[in-house]
Amino acid sequence: MGVILSGYVDVPDADIALVERHLPTHISLSLAEDGCISFNVRIDPTNPNRYLVDEEFSTQAAFDAHQARVKASAWGQATAHLKRQYKIT
Repeated sequence: MGVILSGYVDVPDADIALVERHLPTHISLSLAEDGCISFNVRIDPTNPNRYLVDEEFSTQAAFDAHQARVKASAWGQATAHLKRQYKIT
């Protein structure tokens, strides 16, 4: 088993359009990365302001490369202020 991240991002109403604009590209770029086994972001069915995140990468190096790319990406910069809660195993 590789590295698994699961958790959520809370998105205030004022930022929903921003997230929806950047999310498709963020997902497609993540899925195209070497070592990405799965990458899923979806709206919590009980809370429309919470996006549930589940991702798996084959190795720690692949996960670290993903994290570095995300921080420098348009998604990472546009959403840096959002509250995130993740568990990494």
